[in-house]
Amino acid sequence: MSSNECIDFHGLLLPPTAHSAESLKYAQSFSVKDSDVFAVTYPKSGTIWMQEILPLLLNGGDLTPIQTIPNWDRVPWLEQGRLAVVVDQLPSPRALVTHFPCHLMPPSFHTSKAKVIYVMRNPMDILVSSYYFHQMAEFLKDPGTFDTFVDKFLEGRVMFGKWTDHVKSWRGTDLGDRIMYVTYEEMTQDLPAALRRMSDFLGRNLSEGTIQKIAEHCSFKAMKNNNMSNLSLVPKMYMDSDKSPFLRKGVAGDWKNHFSPEQLARFTSAIRKELENESFTLPWSLD
Repeated sequence: MSSNECIDFHGLLLPPTAHSAESLKYAQSFSVKDSDVFAVTYPKSGTIWMQEILPLLLNGGDLTPIQTIPNWDRVPWLEQGRLAVVVDQLPSPRALVTHFPCHLMPPSFHTSKAKVIYVMRNPMDILVSSYYFHQMAEFLKDPGTFDTFVDKFLEGRVMFGKWTDHVKSWRGTDLGDRIMYVTYEEMTQDLPAALRRMSDFLGRNLSEGTIQKIAEHCSFKAMKNNNMSNLSLVPKMYMDSDKSPFLRKGVAGDWKNHFSPEQLARFTSAIRKELENESFTLPWSLD
């Protein structure tokens, strides 16, 4: 992916299909409300999952939005063009997603009381997921060999730049009790427990029956069969699911089937070096 094919936004490469100068300008001037809830992710870290989860947590388990509204309109991306189209139709509290690092959030976000759920995922699984996404997304350049893509990922020559920069941006915020951290791995291991944490963070106090209902409808199998969520409505000219389905596996640890010992050593060494002076620790082993 080269910068002449993408939009360079403050040093980050963004795909032009969903992003434009207009959508990015709109995002920067967006008026964030105190009641807004943002799910923040680095790409391929569970964004689509959060677009399924947030409406159900906020509306008490009413399945109507996930059964009738495509995910990109149901919980729109802050930085993409659809937000301006659907913003007036969003129920309150509004649920949004973004891949922005914290410093690129609009000024109104920083002065608001809006809440953030930041989803982290093992970067090795992110890389594998992103590699397959590049193969099926017609608006992205072919990733080349897996070995080549490892280097691109570590150098930040991918969508939204370096993973380490994104994590540092959101782990180093002063948002206090406005931000909650959860991992993709927690969600795959025990989704009801993760949903309870999110529910409490959002002040929803949902019943156990409602939590179980949401967990059932937000399972990978349910989402893979939901045309409002599996991106099958996206024209083939943009995403070719014959090459690789968008919702591919939805598991943790698939990186073990892709990394050679040399690639693993190169990857973990680079990640550790990037994070060596940080005060936080990663919730997974990079071995």
